[in-house]
Amino acid sequence: MAIERGKSGSISSRKSGKTDRRKSPNREERSEEKSGKAPDESRSERSPEKPRYVGNKEPFSKFSKRKDFKKEKEESAEKPKFKRKDSAFSKKKTDKPFDSKNIKPEGTSRPETREVTDETRLNKYIASSGICSRREADKLIAQGMVTVNGEVITQMGVKIKPTDVVTYGGEKLKFQKFVYLLMNKPKNIITTSDDPQGRQTVMDILANTVKERIYPVGRLDRMTTGLLLLTNDGDLAKKLAHPKFKVQKVYHVTLTKPVTKLDMIKLTKGVKLEDGLAMADAASYVGDGTLKNEIGISLHSGKNRVIRRMMEELGYVVSKLDRVSFGGLTKKTVPRGKWRELTEREVGMLKMIG
Repeated sequence: MAIERGKSGSISSRKSGKTDRRKSPNREERSEEKSGKAPDESRSERSPEKPRYVGNKEPFSKFSKRKDFKKEKEESAEKPKFKRKDSAFSKKKTDKPFDSKNIKPEGTSRPETREVTDETRLNKYIASSGICSRREADKLIAQGMVTVNGEVITQMGVKIKPTDVVTYGGEKLKFQKFVYLLMNKPKNIITTSDDPQGRQTVMDILANTVKERIYPVGRLDRMTTGLLLLTNDGDLAKKLAHPKFKVQKVYHVTLTKPVTKLDMIKLTKGVKLEDGLAMADAASYVGDGTLKNEIGISLHSGKNRVIRRMMEELGYVVSKLDRVSFGGLTKKTVPRGKWRELTEREVGMLKMIG
């Protein structure tokens, strides 16, 4: 075996004219030797030799020049992929053929416009005037008691314009907005719009402060105090007054003597009156129950003076009767003899009953 020393002092071995590649210096070391640079000490921790690529494949060294391969991959995933509408693999399919005329540039689409009309149904017009409900207005129309511009109307579903003149009983009707008032009625006041005997009514409390023609919903007798609802919404007034919809009314009842537990049970079981059976939904003593002559009664009956008559049938005399709640409304914020308008939320709550 022949041993030769190169110019830079590197040792190479030859056997039968062949060079031992395992001990031969690589190209980088040779270039360093030619340039006269000292070999890099970090060569000992050199990474394994990179694989060579054959053919037209791109060498791996080009990928290393990119800033961040993972980041580019994530950005490409976020970009929406283009899908043809007429593709058989698309989820949404359109039966309409493609038409280039249907394509509009952004910002050129116009919102849908609806035809505005001031016409109103005749029964609604009559009900909003405050004389009756819509159903009752239909009956008036069928009976030929309503005229429009001097012509008697008996057909249902007729629409009128704001310029038309509607009369009932020789009186001109006016289309009014709906008004909802809550009053804390005092004693010795009649629950009616007009009293032929000249007694003070709930309308006198309003003192002409409301222009619309309103009327009370239900009745409270002259000596009964508490919550009273007034409106010109005939449909709502009829619904609240009808026992079918079971509108709850709560009363604070004061009697001249204590009420026994047996009679409290009888109130919820039912008391027989002249016009039928009257039954309370609930009955209990007020407060902690120490005062047995003060009770609370909840019911939905629409009978006239029903609580006074029930208590009289059981042998009691009502000295004071106050309605504290009606359809979920209370009179906490309304002093005696005062009134206020209902909020939109309270009106909506009443309309959802039933």
